[in-house]
Amino acid sequence: MSIRIVIADDHPVVRDGLRLAIERSGRNIEIVGEASDGTQVLEIARTRPSDVFVLDITMPKMNGIETARELLREFPGAKIIVMSLHDTRAMVEEALAVGARGYLTKETATRNLVDAVIDVQAGGYYFSPAIAHYVVEVGVMGKKVLRKRTATSITLTGQERKVLQLIAEGNSNKEIAAILGLSVNTIHTHRTWVMAKLNIHKQADLIRYAVKAGIAKL
Repeated sequence: MSIRIVIADDHPVVRDGLRLAIERSGRNIEIVGEASDGTQVLEIARTRPSDVFVLDITMPKMNGIETARELLREFPGAKIIVMSLHDTRAMVEEALAVGARGYLTKETATRNLVDAVIDVQAGGYYFSPAIAHYVVEVGVMGKKVLRKRTATSITLTGQERKVLQLIAEGNSNKEIAAILGLSVNTIHTHRTWVMAKLNIHKQADLIRYAVKAGIAKL
């Protein structure tokens, strides 16, 4: 079944680039609507079943943050990816606080969009490499998501456990990407999210956790 997405940006050239990236990917992703502002996004959402919404933050009439808030109020199951020219910590925190599950910088959005859509639709998170470090440095996912928990109470997805095992076994992001058939950016995002989930900030501590949890052997 196709992943149904809506793309929203007030610049047609940006939407054209994102559409082309989707079409060239060959992945089972269907663009069910395009919008230039938040009000149009809501109109599309109310008339066409959609899974993932890709929203520029700085849109006229209703910006991406307000659009995300309204979408999740009306459609709690909606998955939100925001895009922005800005990669400040405050902007990332605001987007994630409202419920976005992905954050792409405009600079790399066309390269990362397909991976982001697939990861977010699968229930994960996706961050452009330029801002992914915020997740680890300041825990921008918020206390309600990243509460400090004991090692035994933390749940990693199957994919996250695979990535963690390969990290602990000494593989680089590039090597892990080749082994799992994923992009390097996707592996980078998995690594960042695992570290954020575990509240771990150093590679050595990550490896120690993997060994202690029985995920990998030294």
